[in-house]
Amino acid sequence: MKFFDLVQEQIPKVESRMREQANGHHPDLEMAIDHLLNAGGKRLRPTVSILVGRMIAAPEDRTITLAASVELLHTATLVHDDVIDGSLLRRGNPTLNARWSPGATILTGDFIFARAAKLAAETESVPLMKLFAKTLSTIVNGEITQLFVSKGLISREDYYQRIYAKTASLFELSCIAPVFLKDEDPVKIEKMRKFGYEVGMAFQIVDDVLDFTSKQTELGKPVANDLRSGLVTLPALHYLDKCPDCPEIRKVVEDRIVSEETILHVVNAIRESGAIQSALDEAKEFVSRGLESLYQFPESEERDALEELARFVVDRQI
Repeated sequence: MKFFDLVQEQIPKVESRMREQANGHHPDLEMAIDHLLNAGGKRLRPTVSILVGRMIAAPEDRTITLAASVELLHTATLVHDDVIDGSLLRRGNPTLNARWSPGATILTGDFIFARAAKLAAETESVPLMKLFAKTLSTIVNGEITQLFVSKGLISREDYYQRIYAKTASLFELSCIAPVFLKDEDPVKIEKMRKFGYEVGMAFQIVDDVLDFTSKQTELGKPVANDLRSGLVTLPALHYLDKCPDCPEIRKVVEDRIVSEETILHVVNAIRESGAIQSALDEAKEFVSRGLESLYQFPESEERDALEELARFVVDRQI
């Protein structure tokens, strides 16, 4: 894929900056960061930042620092998510939560948050640092809302707010922040905000679709894991539009103590209802709106790569 090819020299530099953050600290922190980086990941967010930076001619060194900061922020949220959800696997690999106590895992996530903030500060852009802090606040507020409010049946608007906080806000940061390293042009900032928002929303919708359509061996976690946790995502919302009186799905998300047979029955009903395709169509609409914003930049190799990345978001299988 072209968008990965264009950043193949920069991504190792990003990962090197990330690994450096444990230098001089407790050796287990170095081990933890190595474990998290070695577990894989698409590196989409740093790829976006690097491509945007190149498209607008932002300084490469500072863009790499920014990209490392964004990916560390993302990594820290995953560490905390795994503790909150009690997850023992991520991408088929043991989580830190599976190896350490909850306290040690939370403190490691805190350390990674702090080092991500340090890297953001090293860009020497005050607006970028403010945006970093705002994004972190948005993510944490979203997690708190999900814990206390968002379980069970929710509205479409509640769902959009949740996935914005969880995913799209970080894509926004990835797209807007490089502009702060160049000229802080408000027109460019708004165009990049729109692109990041739309692609980020699409990314999470596709993740939620894959939660229903992929096999456990591909996901590295149980199929319909969100539904089992009482979280209603877009495929289930589309299904409820078609079958508003379905008692099984209400039982799953409200009671949560149900048989595997009931859960699989609901999953199959959602798969067969057309709800999956409806959710995918909605994700494609988000991407189309994001591309309208991207096309307002002059043609370039980097713009083409960002377009390909946006289309990859809705075409990926895992």
